[in-house]
Amino acid sequence: MIMTFETRLRDYRKQLGLSQEKLAEELHISRQAITKWESGAGTPDIVNLMALSDFFQVSIDQLLFGKEANQQSKDFIYESSTEYDIDGEKDFDIQLGGANQVSLQAVESEKVKVKLLSNTLNQLEEHFKIKIDDVKNKIDIDLKKSGDMTEAIAKENLRIAVFLPEKYLGKIELAVNCSELILTNICCHRFELSGKVSTITVDGGVGEMEFDSNLDMFIDILSHQGEIALNQLSATSKIQVPKDYLFQAVKKGLVTKISYEENGKASDDFSLQDCENVLELNGFKSELVISRNLSN
Repeated sequence: MIMTFETRLRDYRKQLGLSQEKLAEELHISRQAITKWESGAGTPDIVNLMALSDFFQVSIDQLLFGKEANQQSKDFIYESSTEYDIDGEKDFDIQLGGANQVSLQAVESEKVKVKLLSNTLNQLEEHFKIKIDDVKNKIDIDLKKSGDMTEAIAKENLRIAVFLPEKYLGKIELAVNCSELILTNICCHRFELSGKVSTITVDGGVGEMEFDSNLDMFIDILSHQGEIALNQLSATSKIQVPKDYLFQAVKKGLVTKISYEENGKASDDFSLQDCENVLELNGFKSELVISRNLSN
């Protein structure tokens, strides 16, 4: 599932924390124009495309087609890249250890690509080793630290971007400890996260997702089809959903609680029954707040 222009535009806007009204004000256009573009009812002309490109600091190709233009890499002084070709569906076992930010993206490619990015670590190839093993129907990706590199340094200074072939995704298991995890267009049989992650962005994708983390988490769902389950112990987390996102809420485990917010204030339950999208809380002594902003 490739992200559409309208979804991409909404994503860029939300990453900056802007409402449709505020973005329209910044571009000196009407809010109705932004609404039209984000709903897929139309696309901006070249003048507005150039304005959007300049405002979000991305190329027009990236804005329109989501082409990997190495924009993320351009933001960093140091980069190391490892690639591996595959030719059929695979399960992925990804062990990354500690990092500041990790992004996992499904792309139109037949390569697995792992990029290490930093503005401070100038010898990435010496500090970190990427090992990719292809065993039968599974790809193992392991990031190993070497020399005097520590987990604490990696968590402060390292960002990791993993690109996976969209058409070859089976099951994905990811183990990582990071401040921020970004999942883009992950369409697979099942995605499982283990480790310690504070913030997760889910941008597109289809399938079951399971997050095992005992940190208090903030999960921003820009779009997704399927089930997202949290397994937590003594944690309080929040899931933010778009105002038009339909879902069924399921509470399992012991001493767990789900509550709701609209526009930052406590609200009545706005979940639905028998819905294809499911938000599930499992665990012990944990709470989940499901939030939406009706003005966006």
